[in-house]
Amino acid sequence: MKSLSGLGGIALLANSRKPNLAEKFSYLYDFADAEYLARNTVTLPNTLPIRSRPSTDASTVRIMDQDECLPWNRVVIGSAPLGRTSNDRWVETPDGYIYLPSVQKVRNIPNTPVSEIPVVGGSQGMWAEVTVPFVQLEIENPPARAPWLNDVTSDRWRMYYSQVVWVDQMRVDENGVVYYRVNEDYGHGYGYGDIFWAEAAAFRPVTEEEIAPIHPDAQDKSIIVNVNQQTLSCYEGSSEVYFCQVSTGRKLDDYGMPADEWATPVGDHWIWRKTISIHMAGGGTGAGWDTMAIPWTSLFVGTGVAIHSTFWHNDFGSARSHGCVNASPEDSKWIFRWTTPYVGLYPGDVTAQDYSGTMVHVIEPLY
Repeated sequence: MKSLSGLGGIALLANSRKPNLAEKFSYLYDFADAEYLARNTVTLPNTLPIRSRPSTDASTVRIMDQDECLPWNRVVIGSAPLGRTSNDRWVETPDGYIYLPSVQKVRNIPNTPVSEIPVVGGSQGMWAEVTVPFVQLEIENPPARAPWLNDVTSDRWRMYYSQVVWVDQMRVDENGVVYYRVNEDYGHGYGYGDIFWAEAAAFRPVTEEEIAPIHPDAQDKSIIVNVNQQTLSCYEGSSEVYFCQVSTGRKLDDYGMPADEWATPVGDHWIWRKTISIHMAGGGTGAGWDTMAIPWTSLFVGTGVAIHSTFWHNDFGSARSHGCVNASPEDSKWIFRWTTPYVGLYPGDVTAQDYSGTMVHVIEPLY
C-alpha cells in the first residue's frame, strides 16, 4: 500500500502554488492481488488484532492498520469474544485471523473512466459506485463542512467500497490521470455542500439495468424484520423469496444504558421513500453519527428509519444501529430493487403516494 505521507497538507505548505491532484494522490493504492479483501473498518487506531487462531484467547500476530486490506481466504467458526454470543465468525487471512464484524468484504476493481459525463434531462451527471477498497478525496470548496470531515484528518477523507455518489464533472491532469468531481447534491440539498475530487478509476457508473425492478408483477409484497433474530425476510404472498441477516437498533448505548430511542420501531410501516444514495446524520455530542453517500436506502418510518446499505461494519446478526435496519450492500440493493415504489436511475429518488409502498412489519416475538 502506498504511503499516505504525501497526501496531507503539511508538505504542501512550503509551496505557494496550488498543487495539482496528481501530486496529492499519485495513483490508486496498490492493494493485494486477491479476489476478495478484508478491509479494517475500526476507526480507532491500533485496536484490531490479527490472531494466530480464531479466538480472542489466541496470541496476537500484529495489530491491523486503519483501512488496511488483507486477502480474504474464507470465513471460519471460532470463539466469540466475551459478550458477543451472536457472532462467532472469523476471517482467515494469510497473516492470521480477524474477527469478522470488524472487516468489510471488498473487491479491488479499477475502472476505465467514461469518455464524457452524460447529460440527462438537461443536467450533466451520473450515479457511480466505488469498486475499490477505498479512494482518497480532495475537497474542492474548503473549509470542510460535514462533521465527519472535521472528526478525522484530511488523509482519512475517503470513500469506501460499495458507496454510491453523484459525479457531475471530470478533469485530466498533465500526467493523464482522470478525476471525477463527486458530491451528494443532485439538486436535492443533501449533505452539507462539500464537493470533492477523486480518481475516476475508483468508480463504476451505475446503470439503469442494474436497478431495474425485481419481480415487478408479483402481488402482495411485504417484509418482516425480526429484531430478536436480527433477520429480514421478503414475502410475495405467503412465499418467502429472500432472506438475510441484518443489524437493527441497539438496546444499549455506548455506556451500557438503555437506549430506547435507538430501537427499530416495532409495528407495521410503509416504505414511503427510496433513494439511491443519501447523507445520514443524527444524535448528540459523544453519540452522534454522520455518514455520506449511504446507498440503496428505503425509508419506512419518519424521516430517518430505513433499510440501507452498510459498509462501516460486518456485524449482521447483531443489533448495533441507531434505529435503522443495516444490511450488506448486496442485500440492501436487492431489497431496494424488489420493493415499491420503484426507482429510476434519474433522479434516483422517489416518494410513494397514498401509502402504496411495500409494507415492512417489524416484529419482536416472545419466542
